[in-house]
Amino acid sequence: MSIQAIIWDFGGVITTSPFEAFNRFERERGLPTDFIRSINATNPETNAWAQFESSSIDIDAFDAAFAAEAQASGHHVGGKEVVALLSGNLRPRMINVLKTCKANFRIACITNNVRTGQGPGMAKSADKAAAVADVMQLFDLVVESSVEGIRKPNPRIYTLACERLSVDPAQAVFLDDLGINLKPAKALGMQTIKVVTESQAINELENITGLRFA
Repeated sequence: MSIQAIIWDFGGVITTSPFEAFNRFERERGLPTDFIRSINATNPETNAWAQFESSSIDIDAFDAAFAAEAQASGHHVGGKEVVALLSGNLRPRMINVLKTCKANFRIACITNNVRTGQGPGMAKSADKAAAVADVMQLFDLVVESSVEGIRKPNPRIYTLACERLSVDPAQAVFLDDLGINLKPAKALGMQTIKVVTESQAINELENITGLRFA
């Protein structure tokens, strides 16, 4: 089938990765590298992070639950400290790619986010929230885990996006920075791109779509 839609993750794709902020925090606190990611990867369907992204618990409950999980792994980190690290910086080149794609395909965003900050991008300042809002308006559809009550990698969130776009999964390309989120999309028939670097992802998208991005 021909490509009809490009579906994007937000954090780590349209913005810089929150993992960079996690690692800075870990260095500053003398924590093991990727400690926060290791907490989030343990019991990934039921842990504090999973519950928070699907709006099963609020920020205060997440703060305590994440702290308990971290303490069980040997270090104290509160959930609110992690939430403060989530909002990355917009990538201007990727936004230009997004605009070019919009002129040729339907575009959507599937984001695992939480009910904190301002808007789907979880911005921490009014200026950043306004910039993120401008980007969000480019999408034909935004699907948020905190709104839907389901999160990647649950296959239902991908089928939901395709249904709302009126496209078959085989007609869609999905970009995400996490392999675990790409596997169910690929199983549904989507072409997938793991965003390791901005340039690498853009080159792969060029190869799939036949478009050329400045």
